[in-house]
Amino acid sequence: MSYSSSIHKKIYERIIYLLRRDFVTFVPYVIIFLILVGIEVVMYFLLKEVFPLVFEDPVWHPVLVLLGGVYALSIWMFFYTAFNDYYLDLWIITNDRVVDIRQSGLFGRTIAELDLYRVQDVKSECNGIFATMFNYGNVYVQTAGEAGNFIFRNVPNPHHIREEIVRLAEEDRKHHIVRADEEKKFD
Repeated sequence: MSYSSSIHKKIYERIIYLLRRDFVTFVPYVIIFLILVGIEVVMYFLLKEVFPLVFEDPVWHPVLVLLGGVYALSIWMFFYTAFNDYYLDLWIITNDRVVDIRQSGLFGRTIAELDLYRVQDVKSECNGIFATMFNYGNVYVQTAGEAGNFIFRNVPNPHHIREEIVRLAEEDRKHHIVRADEEKKFD
């Protein structure tokens, strides 16, 4: 799914950043997936070595094939759901707004927008050894509106992203002040 189908850009709007969680945060899911696949392979060879006749039995062989298939499909479903959540969580920063696209499970999606001139405070953090080593962390954007806080979770270069959001918010505020002054002149 393309992000352009989720948001509609304004004529003057240009995308500055397209952010996803850092790939390092997905590595634990890959490791768990490989371990679970390895368990299935080890169990197959262990059963073949210890109980070789079970694969020739007309009752137990189909049962083992069925159980192995359910186990394998469960592993793939776990991995696909984790990848789907990782890949479809997206934050788009433009010169006018911030768009937060969050995937919840396989079939849930939430999209929230925030105009940059409403940004009150931006905070970034890198917690832990891995986050510091690989330079990823969270960025918290506090707003003046009803939307509440926007949280960019585990994004690369969080301190740089914070600085850019502050800079873009200041530029957007200047633009809105100039436009508000022009509208007052016509009243």
